Amino acid sequence: MTVAWVFPGQGSQKIGMANKIINLPNAKNRFDYASEIFEKNLVAICEQSSDIKNSTDDLNNTKNTQICLFLVESVLLDCLKENGFKPTCIAGHSLGEITALYCADVLSFKDCVSLIKVRSALMSDAAKGSMAALIGFDRNQLDLLVKEIDDLVIANDNSSSQVVLSGSEKALDDISKRITAKRFLKLNVSGAFHSPFMKEPSLQFTKYLDTLEFNQPSLPVISNSNPTLCNDPKELKFRLKSQMCNGVRWRETMDLMSKNSILHMVEIGPSNVLGGLGKRHLKDIKISQVSSADQIKY
Repeated sequence: MTVAWVFPGQGSQKIGMANKIINLPNAKNRFDYASEIFEKNLVAICEQSSDIKNSTDDLNNTKNTQICLFLVESVLLDCLKENGFKPTCIAGHSLGEITALYCADVLSFKDCVSLIKVRSALMSDAAKGSMAALIGFDRNQLDLLVKEIDDLVIANDNSSSQVVLSGSEKALDDISKRITAKRFLKLNVSGAFHSPFMKEPSLQFTKYLDTLEFNQPSLPVISNSNPTLCNDPKELKFRLKSQMCNGVRWRETMDLMSKNSILHMVEIGPSNVLGGLGKRHLKDIKISQVSSADQIKY
């Protein structure tokens, strides 16, 4: 059966997610290594909620969320591999693209940890703009308004009925008054991710990526900024460089899976965010989730 492994990004984190995988092989060693690099106890951060939003020890703080999600996802995917499971292709949503590159042996575990430390810090310190989720809308109306309103882009094109917008506060307020939608929800984020507002952080991230060697992938990878199957390490690096300033084209990613006769989508991570999108957007495809030590199968 043709199988796609998919890895979620920020928004899929859950309090207690480390506890569900910490007894798996290499899990403790990986958390210990990353905790030393990040100079904080990442297991503890995963296991306790903070009363202060976006505090230094809050799991929802971008600097903590990204590395903790990667650690959970990488442990789970390696256990699946060790148990004989192998996908036909892989894709990740935003941060999840880095997990996908690790899964395809393009980057080592240590390279990913260092890369995420740089990426999360750049994104956390990006103080320009904001984001909003839009659910249940007319696509034609949305596309017209995005063209009309300055400083507004579709950051995450998640499905035909759900997108996330990035832009200035003025632009987001403007579209909230003009769009007909079931829900319009401002997000508690530090900047307008996946948009031109990330130009300066993106340039710094690009310089860092140029110091890393991308290896030949062992599996085809679908990137956010260019949702096509790719086996070229140079192209995969170029696509990751483009990710921070461009939208996550997840709707097209799912369409590509359907076009390539993927019959089974397996979400590897603490929640069913991508699986939920797949259930609503795709037809005749099995959806599974792997999120804990007692679930290393599908």
